[in-house]
Amino acid sequence: MGSSRRSSRLLPALLALIALHVACHADTRPPAPPPTPASSAERAKTSGGSLGPGDVVEVRVFQEPEHSGTWRVSPEGTIDYPLCGKVPLSGRTASSAADVLGECLSRYLRRPQVSVLVREYNSQKIFVFGEVQKPGTFPVDGEVSIIQAITLAGGFTKLAAKNNTLVTRVVDGQERKIRVPVEDIGVGRERNFLLQAGDIVFVPESFF
Repeated sequence: MGSSRRSSRLLPALLALIALHVACHADTRPPAPPPTPASSAERAKTSGGSLGPGDVVEVRVFQEPEHSGTWRVSPEGTIDYPLCGKVPLSGRTASSAADVLGECLSRYLRRPQVSVLVREYNSQKIFVFGEVQKPGTFPVDGEVSIIQAITLAGGFTKLAAKNNTLVTRVVDGQERKIRVPVEDIGVGRERNFLLQAGDIVFVPESFF
């Protein structure tokens, strides 16, 4: 009986010691912050957007410097690559381009390790002309709205027919002209309109 009473008295003390030990050794450091996501431009360098004429790509082949270098995509959408000749890259991502080049080189090299990085995305541009202050060509990095495009071009002139702005876009190989009421968008009467790479924005002159 005496030993049983001593055990019952010791048990709370043992539990308290265990709890203190756990508290002292608990990891009180704050959780690590989540990794910062890469920007759209950084993602596009190795995957992301599709290649097109005028883009500049760097091809790297591991331990094969004679097959590594920088090429500009031709107006036909190809690069003239050693051993492979004219390789069509237009419409492909950087990752897909690496796969195509690796498949070609595998006929000549043993297990080539190919990577493609986009150095210049010259094909990813929009064009703004007509009654704007600064007509020109502007690079696209992610989504660009019609309002942003007009702002890049310095805004409208006094003669602009804002609600008759036309966007020319290639859809399934066919040109489509889309009327965009930019004035109504600007005051919230219409939803914003997102542009795609290659779109041509033309602001006509108002006759009133």
